[in-house]
Amino acid sequence: MKNYNITLLRGDGIGPEIVNEAVKVLDKTADKFGFKVTYTDALLGGCAIDATGVPLPQETIDKCLASDSVLLGAVGGPKWDSQPGSNRPEAGLLGIRGALGLFANLRPAVIFEPLRDASPLRKDIIGDAMDIMIVRELTGGIYFGERGRTDDDGVPAAYDTEKYNVNEIERIGRVAFDMAMKRNKKLTSVDKANVLESSRLWRETMIRLSAEYPEVTLEHLYVDNCAMQLVRNPKQFDVIVTSNIFGDILSDEASMISGSIGMLASASLNSTKLGMYEPIHGSAPDIAGQGIANPLATILSVAMMLRYSLDEPEAADAIEAAAAEVLKTTRTPDIYTEGMKKVSTTEMGDAVCALI
Repeated sequence: MKNYNITLLRGDGIGPEIVNEAVKVLDKTADKFGFKVTYTDALLGGCAIDATGVPLPQETIDKCLASDSVLLGAVGGPKWDSQPGSNRPEAGLLGIRGALGLFANLRPAVIFEPLRDASPLRKDIIGDAMDIMIVRELTGGIYFGERGRTDDDGVPAAYDTEKYNVNEIERIGRVAFDMAMKRNKKLTSVDKANVLESSRLWRETMIRLSAEYPEVTLEHLYVDNCAMQLVRNPKQFDVIVTSNIFGDILSDEASMISGSIGMLASASLNSTKLGMYEPIHGSAPDIAGQGIANPLATILSVAMMLRYSLDEPEAADAIEAAAAEVLKTTRTPDIYTEGMKKVSTTEMGDAVCALI
């Protein structure tokens, strides 16, 4: 029987609550599909600052590297706003991505049929369904570039550097092209090549790489046009690939189009299939401990883990199907509508388990 070692980074705010429910669902799935899961806890974010003084202890990196996959709840909160930038919880998040080499971020933006009316877009725009996969480069670009404060003739100034090399672009490009081959063979590469030299190199590299994938239709959009097209006609997109900062913004926009940020999962992968899986929402400290947080995004992150890191696609299908089914009758407060059964965080986890 296969035994998978999973490191749990429960994090801050509602992180521990939603991770608990995801573990419950994973355990139920393991029982049904004949594998075992062993868990190791580690600290990341504000809880790590409180315990060790830093947001990313070396022990956490070591535990994650020794595991088959990593499940993250959420990090951050106003409690740590007074920390310097290099020691904020978010610095730990950037640090773990770099330490594990998690260069590819997969952000699906999917509308679940029972939540279709939750989209802020009209039905004639959103159509019967939306299923977009955004592939975001995660360990390069402006978030990891040279930065600092300087002086412009007595005027305080600051700078952040956007930089990519061909190897970094090719690496994320192959992930996106491979993803497009498994879906509808259409890829949209997003850049700002009319202004930025780094984007010109990005576009040149994507065009050259496309010769290796003749079945995939490649198109290019400037980031501002892509942002507009996502709300004008999201049905035109299938797979989108873009840089770190553009992907950060566009994936949040796409998730809002889907109707609920509390429903969407994400995967961050390295070249060896080690992945870190997490919901796209934040730590929501204002509702922490109240038992009302929506655990479905974290549960769906477990499904992505089973699919992309653990090679258990049938188990992933079972979780996704259960999540879609439960929404027909059961809701946490954030997605509640009249006529549905309103449940707590733990009750939602139980409901998903009952349908697996």
